[in-house]
This record gives sequence, C-alpha cells and structure tokens, in this order.
Amino acid sequence: MARYLGIDVGTSGVKALLIDECGAVRASAHAEVPFATPKPGWSEQDPHDWWSATERCLAEIGEAPDAIGLTGQMHGSTFLDERGEVIRPALLWNDQRTAAQVEAIERTVGSKRIRQITANPPLTGFQLPKLLWLRDVEPAAFARVRQVLLPKDYIRYRLTGTYTTEVSDASGTGAFNVAERSWSPEVFQALKLDPTWFPACHESDVISGDWKGIPVVGGGGDQAAGAVGTGAVVPGLISVSLGTSGVVFAAQDDAAYDPAGATHTFCHANRSWHRMGVMLSCGGALRWFRDVFAPGMSYDEIAAMAATVESEGVVFLPYLAGERCPWNRSDLTGAFVGLTLAHGMPHLARAVFEGITMGIADALDAVSPGVKPDRLRVTGGGARGAFWRQMLADMTGVPVVTLAVDEGPAYGAALLAGVGAGRWKTVIEATAEVVRETETTLPKRDLGELLARQRSTVRAQIG
Repeated sequence: MARYLGIDVGTSGVKALLIDECGAVRASAHAEVPFATPKPGWSEQDPHDWWSATERCLAEIGEAPDAIGLTGQMHGSTFLDERGEVIRPALLWNDQRTAAQVEAIERTVGSKRIRQITANPPLTGFQLPKLLWLRDVEPAAFARVRQVLLPKDYIRYRLTGTYTTEVSDASGTGAFNVAERSWSPEVFQALKLDPTWFPACHESDVISGDWKGIPVVGGGGDQAAGAVGTGAVVPGLISVSLGTSGVVFAAQDDAAYDPAGATHTFCHANRSWHRMGVMLSCGGALRWFRDVFAPGMSYDEIAAMAATVESEGVVFLPYLAGERCPWNRSDLTGAFVGLTLAHGMPHLARAVFEGITMGIADALDAVSPGVKPDRLRVTGGGARGAFWRQMLADMTGVPVVTLAVDEGPAYGAALLAGVGAGRWKTVIEATAEVVRETETTLPKRDLGELLARQRSTVRAQIG
C-alpha cells in the first residue's frame, strides 16, 4: 500500500505525518523549533532550525514514502544569497515591525489597486513589507538578496534544490495576483523589486522536484492544507479551527474579495479559491484566562465551572491582540463589561467562552454573509471540548461535527502528495474518499438573543 508524507513547518515545531492510500495515519513525528523576539513586536526563526527539525522527523518516521507534500506557517520571509545561503533569521507571520512599509505599499501601489491585485489589504504580517523593511533598515543584507522564500519552500529547496512555491501560500505574500494565480509584475515594478527573486509558482498538487527519487508536491499554506484535511474544498462546506486563533474557512468558485479587508481571499489548494475569516485570540484568550485567573486548572475543569452558571450580563470582548475579522483593527483591546459584586469566577469563565464563540460567529457571518451552512466541521484543540462545541452550535444555530482524523495541515499536505502522485485525480476526490465525520452536536438552545446583546456591547465599547 502506498504511503504519503506531509511535512508541516509550524511556528513551534515541525510535524511529519505518514498516511496510507486510504487516508489512515501510519506514523507521525514532531520536533520543536525555537524562535526569538529580539525586540517587542519582532518574531524571528533561523531557517536552519526548520531544516534540522525536518531531518529529525524524517529519521523518526524511518520510512521512504511514495510522495511528499509540504505545508507550514504562511507569510514568513526567508532571504537567500546567490549561493542559496541564509542571509539573516526569517521574519515570521506574527512579526509586527513593518507598519511603515505597509503604509509605503498603500501610497506607492495605491490602496484600492493593491486590493484589486492581491484581493487583500497589505498587512504587517505579509512577506512583501518584510522585504521592504530589509531594504530600508538593513541595506547591506538587502544587497545580498537573490531569492525570497516562504518557510515551507525553504524546506522544499533543501529537499529538492529548486526554488518553487505554490498558489495558496503565494497568495499571502502581498505580491501575488490572486485572480490570475500568478506573481504581479505591476507590484514588483511599482516597488522597484527584482521579480527573479520570487520562486516559480505552480498549483498545489503539482510535483515540484524530488528528494532521493521521491516526488515532492507543491502542498499549501497551513490554512489551505488544513482545509484539505477537513474536506473544505467545495463551496458550502465550512470548516472552523478552534486553535490559538480562530479560523472560519470556506471554498469559493471565484476570486471575489472583501474590499473592507475583514476577510482574506486566497487561492485554494484545490485549484480554486477560498475566503477566510481570522479572529486573533480564540483559544489564546482561554489560555490567557487560565494563566491569569485559574493557574493549575485544566481547560476541561474551566469548562465544567463555566457550565454551572449563566454569564448573567457579563460580556467578554476577546480582542486581547487586536482583531482581524470582522473589525480589522490592531488597536482593539479586550475587556470584561457588566461586572457587579454578584459575579464570580464561574461567570467570568462562561463569559470568556461566550466571547470567543461570538468572535467565531462574527467571522462566520463575514465569510458566509446571509447564508447559514448546514453544518460546521470543527478541528483544533477546542474541538475536543463538548461544552464549547455545544455553545458554538447554539450561538450559530448550525450543527457542529467533528472528524475522524484531526491532524491539522500535515494531513492535508499528505493528501496533496497523494493527488500529485496520482492516487487521486483531484483534491476533491481525495477528500470525498477519506475525510469522515464522526460526532454531531445539534443546537439545543437559541442563543441568538445573547449574540445580539454581545454585539451591541462591542459596538458600544469600540464605536
């Protein structure tokens, strides 16, 4: 039976997942990767650490697959010189040093025009402003640049010796024409950047090279690959990731985008497009609550405590790190609103669950305006909690389902490897065959009035 390997270059570490041609997981490995914050708002990693972790994972798997698919953290900038050597540590997706460069892109390309080309506003996390930052702040390093790669594509280079990317990850650079599925000469010319520094770009299921005779397939950015793993590759099937951030993801048949920038439109790994709404503090807000108010308690214990009460007028605003969707404002802050002497820890815990579930409901409305899906496929650490799944079903009025395999982007990358190797003709065929739903949580209560009250409180607080 054929085997397919997915490699996920995450922020905290590299994960390798081996599946068979029926989609069953056969082996997995994980190796941690350090990261550095040299200054407040900066976030960097050494690409050599990604490669060392990948080598450890390959050794632990200990089996030669029939094909390899790659995925990983999006938006990061890996700068290479003419010999293919790393020039400096990579700037990651959550690095916030490039506000001035984002403003320069808006001025130079034009605020409306950059959105027409890339289907997204320029953001500090994207790759393009990081390259401009290097030119502005570290000109000696910039003078050495001959290639700019995304994190997973640096691993591809180390495996295959080729400079190649694929459309889903390239969509998050800020220099990619999403509708045309190609790099934008207009953006490069306006910003006076050499287009040869950017790798060849193919569809996500195309073979990009080989490692020791094993085909290496394009793969996808972590969100697109994760959506492949959930089967969110056809319009109408929506996936929700309840991780540190919260992501609502929906495939679509065209490159239609949100001019306000509350949602992202990227090329999907299924040769089509997708729309995505991201709330920045989802499970991360719950972790903050645990660390600050309930150290030593497990998430299950916090959920059990929250289940004993109603929030009784307390509203939690989950904007601990600003917000992306639906507000797209970095200046927002979190808050508990409506506290009285009658409230205690259980009320705060419940309010946190309600607040982050409100955030997911907001993202769902932004991604799928006016259309209620027939179900939500949930993944991530939060999907394991029955209390949270029930609250999500009640607040959105949509059944919530879990999946038989919830292995994140690495699983989707492995499926893409199988498509590239010819096991399945298309990504849609692959997911239809192997992605299986398990438990369904039906709405039991109508929490629409609570959601409306929360949203009213948010508007009153932030304007």
